[in-house]
Amino acid sequence: SLAARDLETAGIATVVIGSALDIVTWCNVPRYLHNDLPLGNPLGAPYDRTAQRKSIEIAFQMISQMREPGVRMSDLAWPGGEDWKPVYGEVTEKNREKETKKRDKPRTT
Repeated sequence: SLAARDLETAGIATVVIGSALDIVTWCNVPRYLHNDLPLGNPLGAPYDRTAQRKSIEIAFQMISQMREPGVRMSDLAWPGGEDWKPVYGEVTEKNREKETKKRDKPRTT
């Protein structure tokens, strides 16, 4: 958000795209596109190029159309519906071992 404000001051338009409405709006960024998706996936599900492209296109529209700071709520939806919301980030005895293994597994690119 500080970077976005500094860039805007220098005459470079910005749009922050995210999934944490409360946090990003509190930071008071110039333009914010909110996608109600799991954190870490602000443009959509991995490899969902259609959703990702839609977010980028909306961001470009926001730059050309918005003259004042503001928030735009996207209609982008997670592929599996909203079942992720009640359990997102929830660690239980049932999934603790699985999540620990994922955390400890080396990442590959």
